[in-house]
Amino acid sequence: MGIRETAAADIKAILEDKTTGFGWDITLTSPSNVSAAFVGFSTDVYREYDDDDRLVSLRAASIALSTLSLTAAGMALPEGIHSETSRPWVVEFADIEGNAGKFKVKESNPDRAAGVVVCHLEEYK
Repeated sequence: MGIRETAAADIKAILEDKTTGFGWDITLTSPSNVSAAFVGFSTDVYREYDDDDRLVSLRAASIALSTLSLTAAGMALPEGIHSETSRPWVVEFADIEGNAGKFKVKESNPDRAAGVVVCHLEEYK
């Protein structure tokens, strides 16, 4: 096995390790309404700040998944859909307190050499 295959396997093991690693349950649903469960890394950061006398709220969420796991599940790489008339890729995961969150993929950054895709998300209702 070459260095890239080793790196992809290591990234998969780290992302999907729910005991000592970053693993977190994530559900991904494609625009064609095909869903699959994965284990990966997720973030959901909320902050407020004052911008010239107006309060601005910002919520930044993301996930990181192994591309090897996506391929094994028969899923394509998620991507941002920028059309209001097209169905987006939808991501669901709970926070540390068990509160469910539902997001759409805003931007997708796959690293095909390392075997990981990072998706930047926005809240989806």
